[in-house]
Amino acid sequence: MSFYKFNKNDVFYNRLKTYPEVNFVIHAGRIYYKNQRSAADGKVAINSNTTSGHINLYEINVNRSSNLVYPFLPKNSDLSSFKTVATTTVNKNDWGQDITGSYPLQATISRERITGDRDLAGDNHPRKRIVALRNTLDYNIPLSKHYSYISSTETSDNSWDKSSQEINLLTIPSIFYGSAIKKGSVSLKYYVSGSVIGELRDENKNGELIQIGPAGSEGSGSVAGVALYDQGFMLLTGTWALESAYNDSYDGTSETPSWLNYGCINDSVVSSSYSMDFKGTNYIPVMTMMAHAPKGELNFSNNPTYIESGSADSTANKVGFSEDSKRKIKNIVSSSYEGHNERFEKQTYISKVGIYDKNRNLIAVAKLANPIKKTENRDFTIKMKLDF
Repeated sequence: MSFYKFNKNDVFYNRLKTYPEVNFVIHAGRIYYKNQRSAADGKVAINSNTTSGHINLYEINVNRSSNLVYPFLPKNSDLSSFKTVATTTVNKNDWGQDITGSYPLQATISRERITGDRDLAGDNHPRKRIVALRNTLDYNIPLSKHYSYISSTETSDNSWDKSSQEINLLTIPSIFYGSAIKKGSVSLKYYVSGSVIGELRDENKNGELIQIGPAGSEGSGSVAGVALYDQGFMLLTGTWALESAYNDSYDGTSETPSWLNYGCINDSVVSSSYSMDFKGTNYIPVMTMMAHAPKGELNFSNNPTYIESGSADSTANKVGFSEDSKRKIKNIVSSSYEGHNERFEKQTYISKVGIYDKNRNLIAVAKLANPIKKTENRDFTIKMKLDF
């Protein structure tokens, strides 16, 4: 086996910046992620162990019906446990007994309509989420005045205080977008009976979610909210009616469609549905390695078939083991003529490249799609890329 050391010009590090597309559709109280099927709709689900509209962290237990993978750790003196396991349950376990969790871990988008001092789900302190975003909102004021937590002007239409303003808060976990949501990629569409009655876009790439359609509709051209691209939040504050001739049961009350009702995940919603499209920003570290096969080298093999059949005479006794030093190597050089043997030439076929650490421990193996023929007058450079 031959070992070669990577030189400083043989290993390169770089980073790819990608923009994966993400799509959500909310209809009839159910969320759909990238148009994936749902078993609840009477169809064969793509992943039977992942809830519709969710993403499965690490893709564990995909379509398993039994022998599910689960995390565990033994109870010991450090009292380590899982957040999902109650302290009382841990206390009841015997020392050394396994504390178990469950997979898959899932994530999806969420929506909260916050009005007054509480949200419509009955949370008495929903404003803590808005208050927690105050510094982030004010930090982005140079991009747009609509980020202001408190805005006071002479006209009431341009004044607001997010400590009391009615807000529709959309939350997107970072597993869907990576480092940040790409600016200008957000599109929020509001449907009634399959027809678009409103669409928001960040046309100026400054975080303002502007209603761009339908053309001439109520609120067209107005700012209906802002997006926090680095944190994965969207705050919708548009109160105007998108379709004054229609009412639906949002959050338990009958109202006209507005951006405050966007994303309502409720079985009682009859004809309203919503779509959310955006692009994430994902950085992929890449290591590129150049493995060289020089001329005149790597033309011998330890494979037994490399030796001519019957020529590998050997002797073994109590003193040691020896082989004939004049063993013949099999000639595998092909001829273009029938019945003619070409002149012998040492050649091998390279099919794998092993990568070792400084202690010669094998840490990776790169397999070639097709073995390459290595002759003594040929040199090759094999390019390997590893994404992290």
